[in-house]
Amino acid sequence: MSALLDINNLHAGVDGTPILNGLSLAIQPGEVHAIMGPNGSGKSTLSYVLSGKDGYEVSDGEMLFDGRSLADMAPEERAIAGLFLAFQYPLEIPGVTNMTFLKTSLNAILRGRGEDEMDAASFLRLAREKSRALGMNDEMLKRQLNVGFSGGEKKRNEILQMAMLEPKLGILDETDSGLDIDALKTVAEGVNALRAPDRGMLVITHYQRLLDFIKPDVVHVMAAGQIVKSGGPELALELEKSGYGEYVGEAVNA
Repeated sequence: MSALLDINNLHAGVDGTPILNGLSLAIQPGEVHAIMGPNGSGKSTLSYVLSGKDGYEVSDGEMLFDGRSLADMAPEERAIAGLFLAFQYPLEIPGVTNMTFLKTSLNAILRGRGEDEMDAASFLRLAREKSRALGMNDEMLKRQLNVGFSGGEKKRNEILQMAMLEPKLGILDETDSGLDIDALKTVAEGVNALRAPDRGMLVITHYQRLLDFIKPDVVHVMAAGQIVKSGGPELALELEKSGYGEYVGEAVNA
């Protein structure tokens, strides 16, 4: 089986500063991978480079998504192909309701794939079904996008977007940051409901606690822009006890 995401010797940075230094990673369909590491290790940079955020430049290596080179695709093409990024700090968009944003995003994806747009009634039924599963009421759908939302509400909103778009690969950039335990459980339940044999997920986190609820197939340790160790879920427990010091040293000396 070919990998859903195949990254080989990736070097990338921003404003001329190198951040990713020869990173390699492969995610098969149906797998959930977690990346853990200290601040400054390049975790969020990896998510930005994969999604095509402006200002991030790839200097070497390749990123293949479903067999296609991401370097040859604009950000909107990556989204249409099935790549989704849940932001660590979701943006507020005053004047645009949550419902309008969701409908516009979903129909843009459908148009890009040559499919019929969803009519208003069908969209409303789907949005209500998905939002209620995440503990979001109709009032939240009518509010301006993320404006006045708590940290937990913003993160639930990101998972709602992923549930509506049903991507092939979901990248969750520190989705657990700022969440209390109840919000964390709700978000994790939403993520787990999206696990599927043909969908992969990349979960980026500092802390093991998220992985108590979202059980990864593989855990990677990232330091100095590299994957320095990979293992099973038990690796996250080891990191919780011993920290990242050993692996930071390995990256520096590599």
